[in-house]
Amino acid sequence: MHMNGANPCYPAGLAVYLVFVCWLAFGWGGVQVTTIVSSVGFVAFSALACACAVVAARAGRGTIRAGWAAVAVGFLGWVAGSLIWAYYELVRGVEPPVPSAADIGFLALPVAVGVVWVLRTTNGRLSAFRQLLDGAVIASSLFLLAWVTALHDVFVENRLNSLHSTLTVLYPIAALTMVTMSMLVLTAVPPGRRYILGLVTVGLVAIALGQITTLYVRMYDVSPANQFPIISNVTGLLMIAAAAHMSATERRPRHADDHRPLRTTILWLPFAPMPFAVLAAAIHLWPDAGTRPVLLGAAVLVIAALIRQLTVLVENQHLLEEVAEHAFRDPLTGLANRLLFTDRLDHAMVLHHRDGRPVAVLSLDLDDFKLVNDNLGHHCGDALLREIADRLMRSVPEGQTVARLGGDEFAIIIEAGPETPEEIADRVMHAFDPAFHLDGEDVYIHPSVGLAAAPNPWEPAISTEELLKRADVAMYVAKRSGVGGVQVFVPGMQIGTGDGEPVRGDSGQIQLPAVSEIRMLGQLRRVVEGRELRMAYQPQISLATGEIVGVEALVRWPHPELGLLTPNQFLPLIRRNNLMGAVTDLVLEQAARDVASWYQPGIREIPVAVNLFAPSFNDTTLPGRIEAVLARHGVPPAAVTIELTEHYLLANVRQARHVIEQLRGAGLRVSIDDFGSGYSTMSYLRDLPIDELKLDRNFVAPMLHNPRAAAIVHSVIKLAHTLGITSVAEGVEDAETVELLRGYGCGVAQGNYFAEPTFSTALHTQLKTSTRRAAPPSAV
Repeated sequence: MHMNGANPCYPAGLAVYLVFVCWLAFGWGGVQVTTIVSSVGFVAFSALACACAVVAARAGRGTIRAGWAAVAVGFLGWVAGSLIWAYYELVRGVEPPVPSAADIGFLALPVAVGVVWVLRTTNGRLSAFRQLLDGAVIASSLFLLAWVTALHDVFVENRLNSLHSTLTVLYPIAALTMVTMSMLVLTAVPPGRRYILGLVTVGLVAIALGQITTLYVRMYDVSPANQFPIISNVTGLLMIAAAAHMSATERRPRHADDHRPLRTTILWLPFAPMPFAVLAAAIHLWPDAGTRPVLLGAAVLVIAALIRQLTVLVENQHLLEEVAEHAFRDPLTGLANRLLFTDRLDHAMVLHHRDGRPVAVLSLDLDDFKLVNDNLGHHCGDALLREIADRLMRSVPEGQTVARLGGDEFAIIIEAGPETPEEIADRVMHAFDPAFHLDGEDVYIHPSVGLAAAPNPWEPAISTEELLKRADVAMYVAKRSGVGGVQVFVPGMQIGTGDGEPVRGDSGQIQLPAVSEIRMLGQLRRVVEGRELRMAYQPQISLATGEIVGVEALVRWPHPELGLLTPNQFLPLIRRNNLMGAVTDLVLEQAARDVASWYQPGIREIPVAVNLFAPSFNDTTLPGRIEAVLARHGVPPAAVTIELTEHYLLANVRQARHVIEQLRGAGLRVSIDDFGSGYSTMSYLRDLPIDELKLDRNFVAPMLHNPRAAAIVHSVIKLAHTLGITSVAEGVEDAETVELLRGYGCGVAQGNYFAEPTFSTALHTQLKTSTRRAAPPSAV
């Protein structure tokens, strides 16, 4: 709930009120002056309360608007009544007759409060009956207090004449009725609005106190200089005016009513006057010695019954809170469920649309969770989900919402805070690095994560459903890529698959033949430990000369049963089982050994490009490790290009920049692979000192029949020229694409049109016979 606490109306109104109170309390200027100040001030504060109620009615909706409209009409009656009263006192110099038109105006407010009570009474019969009982408790308690303090003397001792006393007593009774109805409404409104109605209720109490004091002053002929009644009435008017102003300036979503059970303090509210009424009655009746034992026993009985009732209310309230908690919590993990998640995301989006507060959603889906259930049992699957919930809660800042949406799906709402969504996403990913211990087994499991942020205020707004959908799309793109990780949503991202794509399993990666993946993981560990992964190389061709100007190293796994496996078939297992560091060292070692066999400075300078995953660039030891490998094989740094795979999120761009600067300072070149396929694209070009960018095959392949793809490729190539970096086109499959790229000014290309990936021995032959393989079609 957002309130404008710096609004100058409040201190200004308070200052005027304090001057008014001090003037009357100290009698500045004598009786005549204070009478003028009192009358004029009463008219002014009545008009202020009426005006604020009108503004609140215009700003409100539904029953809120109707309620404030009724209050405005009631205060309009007060304005009229106070004007008539001021006319008699200031112009004619006498008090108004009893009855007069002023009385009709003043009695309009209780009628208005009654209308508000009717509007806010709930439709359920049981709830309405409970409110009637609460009203009886409040009204009888207040009446008893009023009878003991004033009404007894009016009616029993006949201190006033009948007509005058009836009208005089009607005011405090009407005021007490207003307080009763206001307290009843207070127990029925949503929690988010109780502070406003609470201020109204306190204001009505002040007005009621002023009315009762007026009756007392008239009964006992207290000095007319006593200004407490008018001060009390004006205090109530100012409180109600402040409440109306708060209601008018408050901004609430259309469906933001909080339907949680009533707080215990609200449930006690109808019983609050009862102990005071019982005490007042006992004091009033105590002088009769014969009734004292009965009176004492009755008082104890009533108070004990009251305490017993309150105890029942507290117990019932606790039960309701437990039921409400279970309704919004996942029973297995204790996290928020989908219902609570959606409600909080709705609220966060309202704040975003209203104030521009940032909000993002992380969508997580566990990779191969089914394997745990199938191999270790559902009890282990449940234990795993509970441990994941604990790690997620520890990974996000306090106040953010972590939810389990169902099965192995989790989601996190990231609202404004000192950390960026990317930093939180990186910490969430790292939470899965340690093994999960299940039935004596160390299980490594990782999620695919999609991150979507609400657009900036100057961009078109989106709904809650659209933001969640974007996070899901990014998550499925991360899963489809085959290596999990974090994928940030960018416009145009979609899940769709094209014809001819390999079949994918439930977890999104390319589906392998029926071989136990747990057994396959064991095989993979042995292959990595035995350094049996092999490197294939695909030539990169200069489009200007047709010569081989470089090669890209591509890891392969020669599987004894499944044949030669490509990275998208086994890298998910590598990433999920904490083998990435070992594989990176293996790839660097083999690529350095192979390039040493053909790279000859001044004779055959064909460098090798080695892919590294984004997390490697946050490792400050990476440059030193690479230099050590190259020195061990006698390979100059110029013979190696390090490629950053652009699919994945860099956790710390500043650290990555520092690592890249060290690599380039050592003489290595740095390239962005699959440019255009991931979330960061332009920010990488802006923030990272790179030498080369490789256009993703998903842009290059459709250029001949997709003008948009061609335009993007052309623009990126021109951008690369402007930045002074080399452009490399991947996935070139035909001569027409070569011609188009050459026309765009692309420097280098690779693809099956020139040569398929091959192992080191066959590559030596290609390098020896390399001529103008990329010559114009007429020369091919």
